[in-house]
Amino acid sequence: MTITDPDPAAVPSTGRTIRTFHPRRGRMSGRQTDALDRLWSSYGLDVSDEPVDLAALFGRRAPVVLEIGSGMGDSTAAMAAADPDRDYLAVEVHTPGIANLLDLVDRADLGNVRVARGDALELVSGLPEGSLAAVHVFFPDPWPKARHHKRRIIQPSHVALLRSRLTPGGVLHCATDWAEYAEAMRETLDADPELVDVYGGFAPRPAHRPVTKFERRAITAGRPVADLIFRRRQR
Repeated sequence: MTITDPDPAAVPSTGRTIRTFHPRRGRMSGRQTDALDRLWSSYGLDVSDEPVDLAALFGRRAPVVLEIGSGMGDSTAAMAAADPDRDYLAVEVHTPGIANLLDLVDRADLGNVRVARGDALELVSGLPEGSLAAVHVFFPDPWPKARHHKRRIIQPSHVALLRSRLTPGGVLHCATDWAEYAEAMRETLDADPELVDVYGGFAPRPAHRPVTKFERRAITAGRPVADLIFRRRQR
């Protein structure tokens, strides 16, 4: 089975007319193509408007971490390997990245990773409320032009949706290398009455978040990385 990148007009919108991501195309290596063909049926999930049964998806009941925009999957694979008692659900739209993560999962024999292909917000809408231990939004598209800010994933309505899927005490962890977006993220997260800023501002770099090639390039270019870690209020 070979999966191609989506045509922008064909991606389900669930009523949303503004996307938070660029549909991207890219070539895959033979290794990635093989991983996708062999492993998708076991580890993959196409995002749809159907509810997602996390226990059935992973074959067990365990805390679930949602990785929004997993890129090439290096961070997801590393965190899942170091955290076997929790399950990691990665969602991505870039097929080579999905295929690369599947290959990493196979090489490390990671039974606690599943990969969803499609719109992250649509996926989240199909999850039960209070079902996630954590949501990671690492280096989302900054949409730097002012006229595109409405496409950013960290904005009030999206944050309210993400927060609603967190269990009380669950963590929403964002990271970006765009200073203006970091400040906008902080303001948006601070404004949600059900979220508590763990560090009272930007967080020290967490040891559990692996340094990726993308992050190294940002630092080399002189763009410092900002982390924000918020918890859903305990009731």
